[in-house]
Amino acid sequence: MMIIRYIHPQDVNDLYTLAEKAGFGLTSLQPNMEKLAARIQRACDTVAGKLDKVDQVYLFVLEDTELKKVVGVCGIEVALGLKEPWYNFHVGTQVHASEPLNVYKSLPTLYLSNNHTNCSELCTLFLDPDYRLNKNGKFLSKVRFLFLSAFRQYFEETIVAEMRGYSDENGHSPFWNAVGHKFFNIEFTKADYLSGVGQKVFIAELMPRHPLYVDMLPDDARAVIGMVHPNTMPAYNLLIGEGLRYKGYIDIFDGGATLQADIENLRAMKESQIFTVHIESAENINFQDEPFIIANDRYENYRAILVYNQPKKNTLELSTEQAEQLHIQDGDQIRLLTVNIQGKQ
Repeated sequence: MMIIRYIHPQDVNDLYTLAEKAGFGLTSLQPNMEKLAARIQRACDTVAGKLDKVDQVYLFVLEDTELKKVVGVCGIEVALGLKEPWYNFHVGTQVHASEPLNVYKSLPTLYLSNNHTNCSELCTLFLDPDYRLNKNGKFLSKVRFLFLSAFRQYFEETIVAEMRGYSDENGHSPFWNAVGHKFFNIEFTKADYLSGVGQKVFIAELMPRHPLYVDMLPDDARAVIGMVHPNTMPAYNLLIGEGLRYKGYIDIFDGGATLQADIENLRAMKESQIFTVHIESAENINFQDEPFIIANDRYENYRAILVYNQPKKNTLELSTEQAEQLHIQDGDQIRLLTVNIQGKQ
């Protein structure tokens, strides 16, 4: 069975394996054992209530319970930019006009911005390629929305998600070559790594503070502003379906889109439902074609599974095995969210 739970310190070796498979582009998951162990501890201390908001992060893992192996990870940072600045570019507009000369030009610009300070962030989503089947990817990504709906009080007003920008098969980023590389004589993959191990602020502080005119950039760099990497497009579409939108903010390194939404407007906030559990023999349970994510809503020991069980009014029948995985008993309540959005698969 596949189950999602909080990350534990003993997961560090499996997390390191996932980081090696992730490659460049996922800055929050780098194969550095010390950094990974520290981030796991930060997540554990968050759940234990030991950290101030500035340091809080929630990390969840997808575990193959038969192999006792972690095969995916996802996270939520509680509040960005409260300890060190959180940078991105805002795609804005600057107008140049002269009535005597009959000239009017509206020019797109890039402004270095800290506008997402004190926002929560969806982060660190990665699934082992061998497990990208059976709705595992949607399960791993969307469980964060179910968690947000259950524990809304722990998060900020706005949620954001940085999407990986375009780079070619050799790891070359047209946007980095046209902008960042002019101020740092290093390759994009090196800058990406430094960002992932905590040196993003140092790099960002040396980026240009004045607006950059987009029209002065090379064609290939202009073309990728707000784009996402082809491998990231499924994740992009998934987040759009859950209520996030592109509002003109991009990553300072690769130009990838940053999506955002008011948490209150997320689909899970409106559509997740509470059901009472009735434990039944597996052979007596009715199943359906569409899957649900269900979670136990227990903050100290959060667990979620993917099921195809058919709900009955306000009751959901679960097998003994399913109930045991969620650490719940007959009569307990669970929170439910459909995996597929109506009309979409």
